[in-house]
Amino acid sequence: MDFLLNDIHTDLARTVDDILERAGGVAIARAWAEKSDTAPALAVYRQLADAGITGLIVDDEIGGSGAGATEMVVALERIGRAALPGPVSETFAVVPSVLGASPQLDALLSGTPATCALAPVAPRATNPDVATPYLLADDAVFAASHGDLLESVDPTRRVAALTAGERMGDADLTAAADLGALATAAQFLGLGSAMLEMASDYAKSRKQFGKEIGSFQAVKHHLADVAIAVEMARPLVHGAAVGLDGRAPKGTDVRRDIAAAKVAAGEAAYLASRRGLQVLGAIGYTAEHDLSLYLTKTRALLSAWGTPAYHRAAILETL
Repeated sequence: MDFLLNDIHTDLARTVDDILERAGGVAIARAWAEKSDTAPALAVYRQLADAGITGLIVDDEIGGSGAGATEMVVALERIGRAALPGPVSETFAVVPSVLGASPQLDALLSGTPATCALAPVAPRATNPDVATPYLLADDAVFAASHGDLLESVDPTRRVAALTAGERMGDADLTAAADLGALATAAQFLGLGSAMLEMASDYAKSRKQFGKEIGSFQAVKHHLADVAIAVEMARPLVHGAAVGLDGRAPKGTDVRRDIAAAKVAAGEAAYLASRRGLQVLGAIGYTAEHDLSLYLTKTRALLSAWGTPAYHRAAILETL
């Protein structure tokens, strides 16, 4: 199976990076977390939609770019590196996959974020106060309204139960759940890489006993463990995307691959968060340091689109 990214993928990643950097990078998440200022993030959603990122998995016949899961993973890893707040997996993966040609799809592709709930992997919708909510149930997609907003460990991520409204059409909920898990796994790659970079940079500048702490073997081993975990998870995520695009070898269990990717990428990002705290020490616990935004996002996403236990059980059922 070919996991190598081509020039198109490289250009796609660069496009996403450019949009996020021009908008302020992690400052977007900080504005939402500290001031409840969602405007910068919502502007980025519109810019990403204008660049075709929202429509990567939507057929070109109905307004999308007709790319695929591989391209979606490339884009969402870069989005994860910036810790972009809001319903990322839902807007760029799940909802585009269930909305057929419709005014609702047109609005989504024009930059209006969308969110959804799908039990048991996503029983509550993320940020339904700033996104169009949909309830996925009974092999269908419904317009929805949301209940009271609940806080999560991530201050940029509030969730709420949804109530079904008008039935909008049939939907393959198994495929939708798989896309949600894969999209979250891709974000984990970006989050883990960013936290590793933060810890490495700090270890090169912070001195103890007259030396940079990165020169000490224990710190080197901590950072090496994270690098190995992230790089071992990356081919699982990209391999699952290739399988979802129908390019895996015959007999490949794509759903098992997606579950394995979600578990591995989540564990890698969580390890990056723990090791990042150990390397940075007290400053890593402060809200002023960017690491805090990545820590809370990683912790919140661990249970999004299927907990680790849920996906491990799914893997075991196939063995």
